[in-house]
Amino acid sequence: MIKIFLTVRNRLAITKKCIDAMRKHSTMPYQLYVYNNQTNYKLKEHFDYFAELYEKGLVTQVTFNTTASTFNAFSKAAACNMFGKLHQQDPTKNNYSFLLILDNDIILTPGWDKKLAQAWKFVLKSKMNNVKVIGQSPGGIKNKKTEVVINEQFKGRIGKLGGSGLWSVRPNFFEDVGFLDLNLLVGKDKQHDQLYWRKLDASTGGQPYIMGLSTKLGIHCGKVCGSVCNRLTRNRSMKEPQRLKMIEFKEAEERIENLTFDEFYKMIYEDKLLKADW
Repeated sequence: MIKIFLTVRNRLAITKKCIDAMRKHSTMPYQLYVYNNQTNYKLKEHFDYFAELYEKGLVTQVTFNTTASTFNAFSKAAACNMFGKLHQQDPTKNNYSFLLILDNDIILTPGWDKKLAQAWKFVLKSKMNNVKVIGQSPGGIKNKKTEVVINEQFKGRIGKLGGSGLWSVRPNFFEDVGFLDLNLLVGKDKQHDQLYWRKLDASTGGQPYIMGLSTKLGIHCGKVCGSVCNRLTRNRSMKEPQRLKMIEFKEAEERIENLTFDEFYKMIYEDKLLKADW
């Protein structure tokens, strides 16, 4: 069993494709925890969509967060802390294969979970206690040095940094590495990753802490659907109503919504630049 933590802010069309990919391309059972943070565009449609998933038993939990409930801090970080606190209360918290931290603009590829499960089994068998996170390469991972052969299909290289758009972590991650200090993230629209890099560095005594696999686990579609964090950060001086308009991405929403999942997946899979990115 896997637990998936999925963060959402606007961009309903790509969220649907993200969850479709999860359902179509997973081979292991999973629980899906959705944190919908400060959505301001197509809000009713968001509620309707998740109500339908809830009725069908396709989602474990859906949380709609506001600026107040995320303490005016970077909402992904606040939501991640919420998910971690909830996970710590689970009596079976140590029985999961891994936890997945996922952004809604990542489209998982077929068998992504089986590959991660194989990698974690290798890490545990090899007693690589410094590896706290497994993602994909390049994935923003730097200083990759140690290379290991997971199986005949792919290898892993261990380094530092790495974007948390797709992070798999140990079930004891929040006990071992800890939670983010939201005091440092008030008024921010980024820096979840940067603060976790510091904590990961501290928890390993400066050793490399993330393994990137030489296989595509997910395709990052920020260039297709638009980036909420980048758009908000670039327009910090803009007044709030106009600034929030900037993250509606109406044209991208319509374009993605009008494609079936198979059409969309074929488009992004055949885009060599998109596949090479992240």
